[in-house]
Amino acid sequence: MHIVFMNPQGNFDPQDSYLTEHPDFGGQLVYVKELAQAMSKRGHKIDIVTRKIQDNSWPEFSSDQDGYPGFEENLRILRFSFGGDEFLKKEELWPHIPDLVNKMLQFYGKNKPDFITSHYADGGYAAKLALELAGIPFSFTGHSLGAQKLDKLAFLNSSWSSLNEQFKFSKRIAAERNSMKYAAKVFVSTEQERVDQYSHPLYQKAVDTVDDQKFEVIPPGVNETIFNQRVSATDTGQTSKLDAIPGLNKKPAILVSSRLDKKKNIEGLVKAYSESSTLRNAASLVLCVRGIDDPKRDIFNLEKEEKEVLGNIIDTIDSSNMASQVYFLNISSQFELAATYRYFARLGSVFALTSVYEPFGLAPIEAAATGLVPVVTKNGGPADIFSNGSGILIDPTCSKSIANGLMEGLNKHSELSSAAAKHVNENFSWDKTAAAYITAIDKIVSKHIKSVTIKESALDCDEEIKTYLTKRFA
Repeated sequence: MHIVFMNPQGNFDPQDSYLTEHPDFGGQLVYVKELAQAMSKRGHKIDIVTRKIQDNSWPEFSSDQDGYPGFEENLRILRFSFGGDEFLKKEELWPHIPDLVNKMLQFYGKNKPDFITSHYADGGYAAKLALELAGIPFSFTGHSLGAQKLDKLAFLNSSWSSLNEQFKFSKRIAAERNSMKYAAKVFVSTEQERVDQYSHPLYQKAVDTVDDQKFEVIPPGVNETIFNQRVSATDTGQTSKLDAIPGLNKKPAILVSSRLDKKKNIEGLVKAYSESSTLRNAASLVLCVRGIDDPKRDIFNLEKEEKEVLGNIIDTIDSSNMASQVYFLNISSQFELAATYRYFARLGSVFALTSVYEPFGLAPIEAAATGLVPVVTKNGGPADIFSNGSGILIDPTCSKSIANGLMEGLNKHSELSSAAAKHVNENFSWDKTAAAYITAIDKIVSKHIKSVTIKESALDCDEEIKTYLTKRFA
C-alpha cells in the first residue's frame, strides 16, 4: 500500500535535528519515524508529509524531499510550504493547514495514496480535510489530547481568553473531535489511554470509547538495534566522557530524560529527591535534557515555560545544597542516550518518569531495554505497561511516594532490571507495531467507500469549552 503519515509540525530529517529538544518536536516524532521505517521495511510505500521551512535558523527543513539512510526505496519525507517561510509554533499553524492539504493533493494528482495515518490534532485535521476533498480514508493517533491539558491549565489559570490565545484550545479540541468522528480507526497505545483520554466530556459527542470497531489498541515499540544491553562503538566514547565527570561513577543514579515540560513533573522529582536524605545518600540525580550543559547559563536560551521549569529546579538544587549530587547531561542522539543508559545500568541505576499523566511512555521502555529499572507514574499508559510488576508505579503528586518508589527500584535493581528488559524485549517492537497497523489499515482500505458526507468543518468550539469550564470549576 501507499500510506501517508500526516504531520504538519515536525522536524523530520536524516540527522533527527532537534528531536525531543524542542516542545514541538517531542516523542510523537520518534513514534512516527520508527513506525514509518518499520512499515517501509515490510514493503509498503511510505511518505511523511510535513512542513517546508525556508528560515536560516532551520536549514535542515528547506528542501522539498528528504529521506533516511537505508530507507531510500520506500520512505520519503515530503515537505510543502504553507504559512510562509519562517518557523511557526504548532499553535500558529491552524489557519494554514488547508493550504498544506491542497498542495499535497496537487502533488499526488491522480496517484492518490491508499491511506493516511494522522498524528496529533493538526495531523488529524489535515487528514479529515483530505478525506473531504479526495475521499482518502484515515486513522487518528492523538498521542496526547487537548482536553486533559486544558483541565490542568484551567485549574491553575482562570483566564480562558489568555489560555486560548496561547494554546488555541478551541481550534485544537474542535480538530480532535472532527478527527475522532471521521477517522476510520483511532489508534491508542494502551487501553487506559482509550478509556481515560477519549471519554472526556468534550469528546463524548465525537466518539464512543466502547466502540471496538473505532478503536485499536497497539503499543509502540523499541528500536532494539539502539536500545539494548549490547556494548556499541558509541559506548566507548560516552563512557570516557562520563567517567571524566567528577563523582558521577561513584554510585547509582536516578536518571531522567525529558523535555522541560511542566506535565513531565521533573520539578516534583527534584523536590522529592531533595527531601529524602536516604535517597540522596544512595544515588545521584542525573537529568538528561537536550541543549542543557550548564543550566544557569543555558536557561537564558529557553522558551518561557521551559525557563520557568528549569528555574524552579535550580532553586530547589540551590536551596537544598545539593549541587554536587545533581548532574545535567546534554545528550545529542539516541545512540548516545542508549550508551548513557547502559553506563548507568551497570551502576545499578533507575529511570524515573514522574509525569502528572503520561499517555503511553516510550522513554521508560527504551530505558528498560538497556537494563535500567523503570520507576514510573501510575497515571496513564505506564500503569498498563508495567502492570506485571517489572516496574515500580508511583503517585506523581506525592513526594514520599516518588522517593519510596525510587529507593525500592535501587534496592531491587538486579531483580527488576532483568524482569523489565525481558518484558520489553518480548512485547514491544516496532515491527509488531507496524504489523498491527498494517492489518487494520488493509481491512479499512479494502472496504472503504469513496464518497463521504462531512457535516462538521468549523474549527471552533469556544462557547462549548467555556460552558464546560464554568460547570467544572464553578
